[in-house]
Amino acid sequence: MSVAPFPSLLVRAEELVPRGSFAEAQAAYLMPDAGTVAHLDALVRARGAGIVAHYYMDPELQGVLMRLTWPHVWISDSLLMADQAVRMAERGAKRVVVLGVDFMSENARAMLDAGGFGHIPVYRVAAEPIGCSLAAAADSLAYSAWLEGARRTPRSVHVVYINTSLRTKARAHAVVPTITCTSSNVVQTVLDAFASIEGGHVWFGPDTYMGQNLERILGTLADAASDEEVRAVHPKHDRASIRAALSRFHAFPQGNCVVHHLFGGEVVKAARARHADAFVTAHLEVPGEMFELALEKRREGKGAVGSTSDILGFIKKKIEEGCARPGPATLPFLLGTEAGMITSIVRDVQAVLRERGRADVACEIVFPVAAEAITAAPDSPLAIVPGVGGGEGCSTAGGCATCPYMKMNSLDALIALLERLDTEDDDRLAAFHPRIYAEEVMGKKVAEVGGVPILHMRAFQKTGRLPAALVEDVLARR
Repeated sequence: MSVAPFPSLLVRAEELVPRGSFAEAQAAYLMPDAGTVAHLDALVRARGAGIVAHYYMDPELQGVLMRLTWPHVWISDSLLMADQAVRMAERGAKRVVVLGVDFMSENARAMLDAGGFGHIPVYRVAAEPIGCSLAAAADSLAYSAWLEGARRTPRSVHVVYINTSLRTKARAHAVVPTITCTSSNVVQTVLDAFASIEGGHVWFGPDTYMGQNLERILGTLADAASDEEVRAVHPKHDRASIRAALSRFHAFPQGNCVVHHLFGGEVVKAARARHADAFVTAHLEVPGEMFELALEKRREGKGAVGSTSDILGFIKKKIEEGCARPGPATLPFLLGTEAGMITSIVRDVQAVLRERGRADVACEIVFPVAAEAITAAPDSPLAIVPGVGGGEGCSTAGGCATCPYMKMNSLDALIALLERLDTEDDDRLAAFHPRIYAEEVMGKKVAEVGGVPILHMRAFQKTGRLPAALVEDVLARR
């Protein structure tokens, strides 16, 4: 008896062909009602509201956002969300609505404040907290104890994933000099920390899988690459320096994202059996088995590991290459990250196919999810929606591939919030503002101290070097 393939969505220039109920629900949301699009477009214009959303938003919400004509709408990973909030303020947006988990609205608030836009209000779309399992891990006593180990170790720098709260960043920086990172720049950040701080120790958290994957990357550079290949990754390193650095790299052992956690061994086994010829993409947050599969494929020119932006760029590049070759083709991609990415993938892939006039080329996005990873929705004309409610449908044979926290950002919630803006006193909307921390750290407000690691990262992005202020801080706290 043959093993059934994972659900997938075939993307052509002018049509979407879903295979399996999970993909059917995804595809239906990518074709939103025109009246709903017009209503939301009118609301954001009337309120002067910029909207920044994460790639992992529900396809229903993303499908509508993609069709708005209002210029202040942005969908990306978490770092660019904060950047775009500032740009929207510079270009005249009167307020910013953040569609994501709570640390994303906190980051946007901090960056607006740092950019001189403290008067621009920031809103979430839920009155209750929108949590994150990964951010919660960094707020734990275990993480505090782990950082104490860093504090007691000379020449230590803490590289904290940006997907954490401002309070986490502030408290961490008070203990050990801290710089934030993203999945796009973490490898360069870690390598430059070792290059900039002689004999330095790098402590990475809270994502355990990402930390383990970083160790794999460093190990591969030390054992399987030439000195020239290592220097191509970072000019101040060779195999010997990477091997020495490995003993001074410390990854937090108890943190993970609930979505990426389910891309484990059984998923990889099924992927090898069902979709052996597919390109494989894997976010740096996935478990080692999926990461190893993507690395293996990358060595063959058929895989990508990295951030959501890296995954999107890889798929687009391969489709462009497919369009450059004669004859019909279908290029399959295993999507090793949250399924909400499909909206941006469809947009970019169809743009390429239309521009090249290739109706005979298709992109097949394969969702490595359990067949049951859908939720009955009797009040919806679709009857089912992608993802699960309360955890059912998640299994090691195929994860949910949808984040329950991100899905707290619904289209209805966004519209309801926008309708209340300018019609109610803002004090009545206080529950929708990013969290304000009453406590102080290092004698300053949490937001001020928590913004320092982010600003260190901004400086690093401009120069490719750890900022001198951070290096001096590390040496001063010996």
